[in-house]
Amino acid sequence: MKKLNIGLAGLGRLGKEYGKNIQFKIPNANLVAVCSLVEEELAYAKKELEVSDTYSNYESMLEHPNMDAVVIITSTNSHAEHIIKAMQSGLHVFCEKPLSIDIENCLKVEEEAKKYSNLIVMIGFNRRYDPSYVDAKKTIIENKVGKPFFVRSQTVDKDIWAPFQVSFVKTSGGVFHDFNVHDVDLARWYIGSEVKRLWSQGGAYRFKEFGDLGDADNTFVFCEFEDGSMALLGASRTSSYGHDTFTEIIGTEGKLTIGNPPSKNRVQISDKHGVRNECNETFYDRFKDSFLIQVQDFVNSVLEGKQPECNLENATKATIVTCAMTESFKTKGIVEIKDIMP
Repeated sequence: MKKLNIGLAGLGRLGKEYGKNIQFKIPNANLVAVCSLVEEELAYAKKELEVSDTYSNYESMLEHPNMDAVVIITSTNSHAEHIIKAMQSGLHVFCEKPLSIDIENCLKVEEEAKKYSNLIVMIGFNRRYDPSYVDAKKTIIENKVGKPFFVRSQTVDKDIWAPFQVSFVKTSGGVFHDFNVHDVDLARWYIGSEVKRLWSQGGAYRFKEFGDLGDADNTFVFCEFEDGSMALLGASRTSSYGHDTFTEIIGTEGKLTIGNPPSKNRVQISDKHGVRNECNETFYDRFKDSFLIQVQDFVNSVLEGKQPECNLENATKATIVTCAMTESFKTKGIVEIKDIMP
């Protein structure tokens, strides 16, 4: 079996999960190198991921003689730079969303990629690989609910993660780039049109630290699409009960609902407290299968020479919308997408 040799950049909370998937769960991939600025994370890679070649410098890892591709799980504000350097080193690239928090950087990556048409570059929008979301798309294609005209989608994290999230607001770009970029991608995917204008509202209602950084802990954004369709996209960092991501798609002849209520599984508990379902604690608990499936698709795309659906153009369009969301939140006004383009 032909295998893809991969280097992993970034060994934080999510990077470790990517490392385990690549090394132990994808049969046609090898994790041959890792890179981190944190010594403890490199020690983790040697012991737990069984990787002998570890680097504290990204550029040095790119020179690894037996590497075919790089998986980038670094800070959001470094994604564009790291993708470009990997392409210039002749490596295929998978990078976690978003492509960038800056439209000009997205366009710069797209322009650079034109020089390397032989390389696969994929941006990780994992919800497109979740079986339930995939089934919803299939249902729409089969015209079982008519033409979608409204999407309501939200990304909600448990409150225990808020202090951790405060620490990287400056590098993540804030709640719209970090959370809602997924909801934007889904709304575009299901509706099949692009956002024309939007209006963001929200605030730091519980964790004032986000407000001090110009960010929020709860937001809603109303979007109008070019074909007249609509979306209401929400984000929250203050859930007391668990991770709560759901999406609702209303069509002219029916409705699809994914993830509501936010059950961990199909077990329903009935006791002296009432009737209830348990929730997932984290986004990774909810979407761990999709994280594995998307990297498997990246590996297969490289080995088979096919372009993935989650490409640079798609990622740029999502960032354009999240930049508009951020601008609307700051100005408290309606933002036309055409007005924020460089």
